[in-house]
Amino acid sequence: MRIEFKPELTCSIGVTDLDQAIAWYEQVFGATLLYRADEIGWCELATAMPGVNIGLGVRHEIGAGGNAVNVWEVGDIDAAKAYLDALLVRQDSGIEEIPGLVRLLTFYDPDGNAFMFSQSAQRE
Repeated sequence: MRIEFKPELTCSIGVTDLDQAIAWYEQVFGATLLYRADEIGWCELATAMPGVNIGLGVRHEIGAGGNAVNVWEVGDIDAAKAYLDALLVRQDSGIEEIPGLVRLLTFYDPDGNAFMFSQSAQRE
């Protein structure tokens, strides 16, 4: 069994001020705002690299070195979770769902580095 990866990678980055961060990433990276979900303190920006987006999430505190998390889009997050379970990969409590937007699963490499799988809801 293998995980079905989609051609999308979101680099999730914690920020303290969403407006300021959006402006910075637009100016410095030439990124373009795809959508903004203020109710959860999140937005995504497209980069010049096809399939690679920047996700900005509001955090009250940002530790030294930041807290960037690469988010890999998958075709079936339940199957991806089962695959990680079979490999005994450490995960957070389970799949988190943000209705109408995305399903997320956080997991860790042996050094404690966090990664996420996501399965996006269909957006109009």
